[in-house]
Amino acid sequence: MSRMHSALLGLVGLLMVAGPALASVDDALSFALEAASPYLKEGFTVREDQSGGDLAVGERRAVRYQLFKGNEYWFWAAVDVTKAKFHLRVVDGEGNALEAERWERGRMAGVRVVPPTTGSYFVVFEILDSPEERTGWAVVYGFR
Repeated sequence: MSRMHSALLGLVGLLMVAGPALASVDDALSFALEAASPYLKEGFTVREDQSGGDLAVGERRAVRYQLFKGNEYWFWAAVDVTKAKFHLRVVDGEGNALEAERWERGRMAGVRVVPPTTGSYFVVFEILDSPEERTGWAVVYGFR
C-alpha cells in the first residue's frame, strides 16, 4: 500500500471518528439558537460568540464573558441528548450566582443576567446525568 493511500485511509478514519462529535455540538448549538429565537422579538441581539463541546457526566466548563452594567443578558444552552440533565449558571469572579431569572425545558435552558458592574463573569455548564458517555452542549447569548 502506498504512503498516500495509507494517509487517505487515516484521514477518512479520523473524519469518521470526529464527524459524530462535531455533529453533536452542531445539534446542541441548533437547539440553543432555537431557545434564543423568541427573545429576538423582545429586542435581544444574539451574539456570534458561542461556546460548546462535549462533556461526561460530572464534568463542567466555565466560560468567561465580559458583561457591561446597564445591559440585560440572556444565556441559552442546550444539549444534543434528549434525556441528558444539565445545569447552567452565571457567576461573578467570587463564584456568586448572578441569575435574575431562569427556565429549563427538556434539552434547553435559559438564564437572564443583569450585571451590577462591568466586568468578567463566568457561565458554568455542567452535565448532571446522561445516557451517553459524552454529551454535546452549546451556549449562546444575547443582550439588549
